[in-house]
Amino acid sequence: MSLPKEYRNFLYSKTKEDSVKKILKSSSHIHTVCEEAKCPNRGFCFSKKTATFLIMGDICTRNCSFCAIKKGKPLPLDQFEIDEIIKAIEELTLDYVVLTSVTRDDLLDGGASYFNLVVKKIKKSFPKIKIEILVPDFKQNLENLKNIDFSYVDVFNHNLETVKEFYNEVRNKASYDFSLNMLKEVKKLGKTTKSGIMVGLGENDNQLRNLFEDLKSVSVDILTIGQYICPSPRHHRVFKYYTQEEFNRLKNIAEEIGIKSVVAGIFVRSSFEAYETFKGLK
Repeated sequence: MSLPKEYRNFLYSKTKEDSVKKILKSSSHIHTVCEEAKCPNRGFCFSKKTATFLIMGDICTRNCSFCAIKKGKPLPLDQFEIDEIIKAIEELTLDYVVLTSVTRDDLLDGGASYFNLVVKKIKKSFPKIKIEILVPDFKQNLENLKNIDFSYVDVFNHNLETVKEFYNEVRNKASYDFSLNMLKEVKKLGKTTKSGIMVGLGENDNQLRNLFEDLKSVSVDILTIGQYICPSPRHHRVFKYYTQEEFNRLKNIAEEIGIKSVVAGIFVRSSFEAYETFKGLK
């Protein structure tokens, strides 16, 4: 399926993008999901001097059919990574940081304690900064959430990615019900919670409505909805390209169901305009 014209007309400031890339690429210890996952927004976000840091390396232990991130046996955790991220935050003068990671099923708690370490060090270096963590499922063990001090976390994000019916095909080793339970448990702590999905994988309106209702049932505050764009011929194929009008309709449905803030659009991804969305809840 060929890419529609409106998908190709996404403009940004190349000069500012290059300045951010220069900072991020100056260290071999820093990875961003923007580059590793081939996010279509990386030009837009870089032009606004924002980025989402990918911690715990750039090799994932799972093999989801939609994802462009490398799969295989990860390297040991990088002892220099945190300090280099802090240096980049200072150089980019960020007010809001998004931290995400590959899935690390090789680690005892799936990396929860490492997320905690990174968040604490950033907050201690920049007390006023806001931090969003976009996490994997930590080996599908809710006990691992106890390794995170949520007093340092401003937004907890965990993506459902797609409708329940597609999990076996699209999300290797993941569990739709467990992901909902994760969001539910963190909401009990009074935190702002967030999730994101892709459309265009073959889902229908009834399946999407059920997903919205499931997110509402666990009191998720923010939902992002974006178009799935196939990274390569080896990945899950695109069944449909949604128009912006269709995204607006999905946004209205989700908001009518009761989700507080819904960001929906062709190029919307989990961390797209994350700070603006967070501030909009207040």
